[in-house]
Amino acid sequence: MVVVRRYCDQVPTDQPRSLSVGFVPGVTPGKWVARWRERHPGVHLELHQHDDDALAALRDGSDDVVFVRLPVDREGIYLIPLYAEQPVAVMSRENELSLYDDVPAEDLEGETLLDVVECGGPKTAVEIAASGTGVVILPMSLARLHARKDAVHRPVEGLPTTTIGIAWRVEDESDDVEEFIGIVRGRTAQSSRQPSQREAPKKSASQKAAARKAAAGGARDQKGGRLQPKKPARPSATRGKRR
Repeated sequence: MVVVRRYCDQVPTDQPRSLSVGFVPGVTPGKWVARWRERHPGVHLELHQHDDDALAALRDGSDDVVFVRLPVDREGIYLIPLYAEQPVAVMSRENELSLYDDVPAEDLEGETLLDVVECGGPKTAVEIAASGTGVVILPMSLARLHARKDAVHRPVEGLPTTTIGIAWRVEDESDDVEEFIGIVRGRTAQSSRQPSQREAPKKSASQKAAARKAAAGGARDQKGGRLQPKKPARPSATRGKRR
């Protein structure tokens, strides 16, 4: 006789669950992480910041969900835009543009605009701008992340905003991923759309019997004594008596 073992019988069912969340610089997922840990303390959540391509960690399975800065290649992923980022100009404190509260885009025409990629990234670009060599345009979150005492940033009117979104793999249908997406989208712990609030699996006959037995055996009166099951009432003395 050939015995075929199911895959689920070979995989331990007591493996601890975990969720891996990646994010690009400038994103602060703290509030969503705090809500997750409050609602699901038994599911470990790991955070990973990716300086380069967060989608690479998503596609190779290193992360379950990632916060990304659009635009990105959406092939094979679901993506939900979350919020827009204000563009700012980062410059030396001696630059005349620092006198503005909001810099008009046309006033940047006379400035040397630094290319973030050619500078080697946002941090280095801010350092170069602080030296007075030029001005770099960044999302406000990145300008704050790499803030320096010798540099300032000012919002720029008329420039397009950037957008932060959350992405996950199309083939990933796990409840933990859906639960985290719901938290990010603002669903409450009692929302019927959250997997944790869906109808629990029905109990088997043996489980129901064990529950009834436990309930009967554990019932106690106000004084702490064990309650005894009620005996059926005796029939009345006149019931069934012939006349």
